[in-house]
This record gives sequence, structure tokens and C-alpha cells, in this order.
Amino acid sequence: MKNLIISALAVFVVNLTTIAQNYSPYIKVGESSKNIQQITDEVVTVLNNASFTILGQYNPEGKSNLKVIVFTNTELKNTVVKVADRGALAAAYKIGLVANNGKVTISYTNPDYILRAYLGDDFNKYKTVFDKFSNDIKTALLPVGKEFKPFGGNVEAEKLGKYHYKIMMPYFTDPVELNEYSSFEKGLKLIQNNLKAKKGQTVEVYSIVYPDKKVAVFGVGLQNKDNGEAEFLSIIGEDHIAAMPYEIILQGNTVTMLHGKYRIALHWPELTMGTFMNIMSTPGDIEDTLELLCE
Repeated sequence: MKNLIISALAVFVVNLTTIAQNYSPYIKVGESSKNIQQITDEVVTVLNNASFTILGQYNPEGKSNLKVIVFTNTELKNTVVKVADRGALAAAYKIGLVANNGKVTISYTNPDYILRAYLGDDFNKYKTVFDKFSNDIKTALLPVGKEFKPFGGNVEAEKLGKYHYKIMMPYFTDPVELNEYSSFEKGLKLIQNNLKAKKGQTVEVYSIVYPDKKVAVFGVGLQNKDNGEAEFLSIIGEDHIAAMPYEIILQGNTVTMLHGKYRIALHWPELTMGTFMNIMSTPGDIEDTLELLCE
């Protein structure tokens, strides 16, 4: 009887720990005195050697001291797309590099955070795949740094799947519809052509296309100096640079984006309402730019 009680208590403690576990949006890998290009080359090499795929890279805000490297791997990419409600948005992860005062800080978006937020109840169906992906990133980046310190705020695991910033604010399940086309193929071609033309002062950072599933994700740099990244990142924090670029997703014949009031808050969960008010126009500005890209 005593052993039974002890076992029951142990299970209770484990479950309580799981329920109460917090996750942060970013993991700091470390700092380096090498320049940003040297670190970029090193990160690309170690990721390639660990069978990750480099999807793209760019300088947010057009600043040479800021760099984002986007990556994925085949197993993750082919797993998240099984989640019908925009699961493919969880296929791409980003390394953020920030050069300041002779040091480059290296960080990346935390898969344990993003996957829970974007996949909701479907997260546990594929948890084994996701755990391996997360562990493989850490192993691959060990030659670059050894801190692996979470930062950027904390959100409880059970709240991530239904995350929203404040009451009456949008959820993941409240996307913004940007356009609807006569077919997936026509929508895909139009968006690709607009990105090539840099319509709306945008730049294509990466794309993931699943032609058989009629799904495509595009990572879009917002290069307009007045209402793009340069306007809002300096206000809410460039240390979270791995949040960029912004995504749009074409599923079937409809292209959508995550609402700015959801996506920005998710990637900057420590934002005060006062700071959020300082970028009050940003969600609408992003929507206008990405809508233009989809016309």
C-alpha cells in the first residue's frame, strides 16, 4: 500500500511539473568575437553537416549588424504539414545574429515554444519527431556556443496552444485573409512573381512549397523604411530578431497571415501594453503590405 501511494504521488508530481512548465520563444546559443559573416558561415556549415536544410538568409531592416538564417529538416517539414490548420507555418526555424560592441549574439527560435503555439492539440501526436528536432538543433550548434539559455519571456505550456496577448486579442485561429484565387497554382504563381518584383518593398527570404498538398509558405522581409521592420523592431526589441521574417501561407486557393496582434505578441510576450501602443499601426501596416503582395 505504501509503495502504491508513493507511486501515485510520483505520477502526480510529474504531471504537475508538465502542466506548470514554462517555455520561452528563444534560445541563446552564446556570444562570439568573430564577425557576423564568419558566424553566418559557421552556422550554415554545422547545420548542413547535421542534415538541416538552409532555406534562406537576410539582413532585417537592411542592417549589416542583424542577420537571420532560416532552416528546417525533411522530417519536421513533412510532419507539420499534416496539421490542416496552417501547420506548415511551423516548418521553418530561424537563427538570429546580432552584432554589437564587437560581439555577435547567436540565438534561435525555440521549437518547443513555436510548435506548441502553432499546432495546439496536435502537438502531442508528433511529439517524438519534435523532441528529436529540438535536440538535433542543440547538438548541431554546440561548436558555435554552449549556453542554450531560454529568453524572451515565459508562457505556460498549457497556454501556448491557445495563446493570446490580452482579452479580445486574436488567437492563432483568427488569421487574416489576404486573397482568394481561382486555384492554388494561380495563387502560387502570382505571389512568386510579386516577390520577384519586390512588390510592396518586400523581399523573399524563403519559401516551402508542398505542390501535392497545395500548400506554400513564404517568409517575407518587410523592407519599407517607414512602416516595415525598421519602423517597429527598434521599438519592441532587436534581440528577438529570430522572429523575422513574417510569413504568409497559401492553402488551397486562399492565402492568409497570422494577425499581427497575435504573432508579434507571441514572439515578444513580455511587451507591455504601453510599448504595444507605440506600434499600434504595425499590425495594419504589415497586413497592407502583405495584402499588396498577394494581389
